[in-house]
Amino acid sequence: MPRINVGSWADTCVEWLRHHLTWLFDFVSHVLTDMYNGIEAVLTAPHPLLLMGIFAVLAWWLRGLPAAVLTFAGFALIDSIQQWEATMQSLALVLVACIITVVVAVPLGIWAARNRAVGGALRPVLDLMQTMPAMVYLIPGILFFGIGVMPGMVATIIFSMPPAVRMTELGIRQVDGELVEAAEAFGTHPRRTLFRVQLPLALPTIMAGINQVIMLALSMVVIAGMVGAEGLGSSVYNAVSSVNVALGFEAGLAVVILAMYLDRMTGALNERVSPLGRRALAKAQAALGGLKFLYWKPATSVAMAGVVVLALVAGGLNVFGKDGAKTDGGGRPITLGYVNWDEGKATTYLWKEILEQRGFKPKAQALEAGALFTGQARGDVDVQTNAWLPTTHAEYYKKYKDKLEDLGAWYDKTSLEIAVPSYMKDIKTLDDLKGRAGEFGGKITGIEPGAGEMKILKGKVLGDYGLDGEYKVAESSTASMLTELDRAYAAKKPIAVTLWSPHWAYDKYDLTKLEDPKGSFGSGDSLHLLGRKGFAKDEPQVAKWMKNFHLDEKQLTSLENAVKSAGEGHEQDGVRTWLKKNPGLVDTFAPSANVSYAKGKDAGAAPNIGYPAWDEGIATTCLWKNVLEKRGYKPTVRNLDAGPMWTGLSSGQIDVEFDGWLPVAQKQYWDQYKDDLVDVGAWYDKTSLEIAVPSYVKGVKTLDDLREHRDEFKGKIIGIEPGTGEMKRLKSTVAPAYGLEDFQVTEAGTSSMLAELDRAYAKKEPIAVVLWSPHWAYSKYDLTKLADPQHTWGDNNQIKTLGHKSFPEKFPEFNGWLKNWKMTPDELGSLEKDIQDAGKGHENDGVEKWIADHPGIVDKMAPVK
Repeated sequence: MPRINVGSWADTCVEWLRHHLTWLFDFVSHVLTDMYNGIEAVLTAPHPLLLMGIFAVLAWWLRGLPAAVLTFAGFALIDSIQQWEATMQSLALVLVACIITVVVAVPLGIWAARNRAVGGALRPVLDLMQTMPAMVYLIPGILFFGIGVMPGMVATIIFSMPPAVRMTELGIRQVDGELVEAAEAFGTHPRRTLFRVQLPLALPTIMAGINQVIMLALSMVVIAGMVGAEGLGSSVYNAVSSVNVALGFEAGLAVVILAMYLDRMTGALNERVSPLGRRALAKAQAALGGLKFLYWKPATSVAMAGVVVLALVAGGLNVFGKDGAKTDGGGRPITLGYVNWDEGKATTYLWKEILEQRGFKPKAQALEAGALFTGQARGDVDVQTNAWLPTTHAEYYKKYKDKLEDLGAWYDKTSLEIAVPSYMKDIKTLDDLKGRAGEFGGKITGIEPGAGEMKILKGKVLGDYGLDGEYKVAESSTASMLTELDRAYAAKKPIAVTLWSPHWAYDKYDLTKLEDPKGSFGSGDSLHLLGRKGFAKDEPQVAKWMKNFHLDEKQLTSLENAVKSAGEGHEQDGVRTWLKKNPGLVDTFAPSANVSYAKGKDAGAAPNIGYPAWDEGIATTCLWKNVLEKRGYKPTVRNLDAGPMWTGLSSGQIDVEFDGWLPVAQKQYWDQYKDDLVDVGAWYDKTSLEIAVPSYVKGVKTLDDLREHRDEFKGKIIGIEPGTGEMKRLKSTVAPAYGLEDFQVTEAGTSSMLAELDRAYAKKEPIAVVLWSPHWAYSKYDLTKLADPQHTWGDNNQIKTLGHKSFPEKFPEFNGWLKNWKMTPDELGSLEKDIQDAGKGHENDGVEKWIADHPGIVDKMAPVK
């Protein structure tokens, strides 16, 4: 038979509705969202114990003391398994859905009962609504309302409405016709007949329908978790996608307790409001005999008074408990979406923690890839951290790229692959899988069906390698795939799984990545942060942070491991543990304009710091002075020549200095004073001493060449301070070894040498200067370090922190910081340059600029717990 494109018609209908009734969907979304937010705020604001008390009082009023005790115990259990907030969110969603359903369904049921034509027309519609698979409603729900609470709520309303309509119609139709005729015979208006005769008698049946609405709504709330609806549905979805038995059982238990409470309370409410129910209740209580006191119920006024008192206490505590602190984010919400892959989950919760620390109110939602991209294109998700581009998510990105902003790649380079255990010795490439389907049970164990890797595997890889008819791709989830891998690996059974790099599975198991000689999986992806259209404009600071965000493989895998070790539902705890082991990263990833620095435990201490007028000495001393002041110290710094500084250091007049060039350049000072000093540690490795000339001076590459070009340099070498070890070594060792004794070595100072270099360089004149590495001059000028084939300058130095022997005891915290302090050439060069640019007398301004350009450096240099 020819194909009837019913699905295409439905798709066309949905598209037409989207384009022509957007205003209606926006209105519905606005109304329902406000209702949900209001009810959720009421349920989540008070302390759980107070709300448990309110629920227990209601149970006491409706069913008696045993029900009240069980209610309190049940909700206390929910709180103890850390599902309270999720349960209240689900309850809010159920209440809104049920209110809307009842408001719509009861009038429809009345209309259908009083008009057979309407009843006949509604019946097939209700059949369709009730028998259509519940998850199908989520698809148009996403398209009309985006992801989150709204599609789940709308799907819940549609799915749970038929029982209310049917039971209302049935209840009214079952009212004895003679009673209705009697009312009409006495001239009763049809409206009064409805409200005074039919509805009271039909109320038990209608309440049974409402009870069914609540139960169906609760079941749909769980399903709605697949599209980002909050609450227990999200917990269940996370448990299923990660095969987490503990979380699944806890979330399921919370659903059961909530369902039982709502079922029992609506049933008891029926007995209270229905005349027939009150009569049946009175008979049941009369039969209790001596146990009647257990089912004594307070009067409505007493119960309501108790509820009001508890509500006022809860509200008062909430008001007085508010935190009025102002933060950078100003409490603005940011929605983070992620597919439940390890790197996506880890980086999403990392950014959730960062944004919370910066004063935002981020929300993380786990979604299928299709729902995530669709929701982000609609603007329902602000950011996702785990877009694999340009290959894996190419289909989604191509479809929605006009509605997205690429905030940049934070990890490069990934790969997609099929992997097998390494104990399968003769399978190394995808070609080797051909003809071996029997060993693997004819299947490749895959991940989420919406993942880009799955689409590439089925759409290209299997066909390219002739595996199409031989292997079936089992679609499940990442967690299910890893569970299958773990089970097969433990039993040494063959298994082929879809994997990617980086992934912690390659550390846990010995696996072989099957080579892809045809390149069917593509050349590898980068992991990108994607924002919705307009995100960078709305949140420019956050967008800037994310554009500068990068993780290396070690950082990423350790973060994944920390999040995985923390367990499902505790991802942020894992992130916090990881951040404690990596201090300063929050400031690195998200530098704040208003950073407040914690005081050190030795705040108030006043170390004396000495330094020579060398660039690295000036730079590091000014840096540490700034850092110490931020930690509450009161340092004093003194500029001294090398000789006086070492003397002051040995006598204790100077506590510490950061510019000890050892073991060569300042050996004579160390040998003289070492008994009174302590080597705190090297912060830079390795230095070198040298003579340098501008690179435009051709033919001068070594110290031998310098001798041969003596006249060109007018027989002069521009030196630095006369007391330095480098100057002494030049005269005593280097010059005699290369026949440079007839060169005049000028002795002035570092600044004079640099001034001479700048003047000569500007005029392109030959000049030879005493220099050392590291030095910012090599960045500013194009210079040649003259080679020293005879190694007369001696071994390379380290730059060390040296203190008086009493220093570690006097300043234990500061000493500990210095022991772990290191600087890279780039860090030191940029610090020296910023200080140079700031100018004499403004060194601290240069340091502040450098600290601002290196967020987190204060916490890295001087960590405070």
